[in-house]
Amino acid sequence: MNFRTIVNIDKPDFQIELMEQILFVGSCFADSIGQRFKEERFPVIVNPDGVMYNPVSVFHTIARSECAPRLVFITLGTNHVYRLKETGEIVDNCQKRPQSLFQEEELTVEQCVEALTKGIQLLRSRRPDVQVVLTVSPIRYAKYGFHGSQLSKATLLMAVHQLISHFSTHTSQLYYFPAYEIVLDELRDYRFYQPDMIHPSDQTVEYIWERLVETCFSQRARQYLQEWKPIKEALAHRPFNPDSDAYQQFLAETKQKEKEFLARYL
Repeated sequence: MNFRTIVNIDKPDFQIELMEQILFVGSCFADSIGQRFKEERFPVIVNPDGVMYNPVSVFHTIARSECAPRLVFITLGTNHVYRLKETGEIVDNCQKRPQSLFQEEELTVEQCVEALTKGIQLLRSRRPDVQVVLTVSPIRYAKYGFHGSQLSKATLLMAVHQLISHFSTHTSQLYYFPAYEIVLDELRDYRFYQPDMIHPSDQTVEYIWERLVETCFSQRARQYLQEWKPIKEALAHRPFNPDSDAYQQFLAETKQKEKEFLARYL
């Protein structure tokens, strides 16, 4: 008997290579996945201007960034934006200024597509072979009400669908990774959330990471992760007596293994 539905993930036309430089832009879910890459020693850049939740703010970050990696992850959280009444500008951060200075709006599907298209075109102008991975964050926004949160996610999903449908006629450089569907459809249980029942748990992030690795990583990159895992776990070990001679010898030997291991791959 099977008590859950497994989300099928399409294989992309690219592979994530060992020590690939990657730019992550978007919601705090982008922070979580980007951190997993950092733990594996990948040279990633994660939200250089802070967390960005909506497509317009994502575009702003891309416009300000000068890096041109082959791979970019864009994680969308919401279609809600805040416009500064004085200038009409959509801001990325209200900077704790009074709420009365801003007007909250909801981007339409078309507005989301427009902002993302500008971001993707800018990335392609810097590096024509860039691969863009689009995801929708599974984090729910209780402040909108759960129905409102679902409507927001639906808008983002429709925008991503339209975007990929449009670009697929010209290029295969856009790819959708179904993190949202994995959490909502495959895991579908509150035990996979943090105590706030809003954010995915560490276990959930780890599961999504595993699905990403099996789907998108090259064979050499997967081999590296397999060999690196026991060394990483040894470095993370927390002893009862960190000042003991035995632990200090263990730590020195582990760091030497890390140095030799990374020298083989870097």
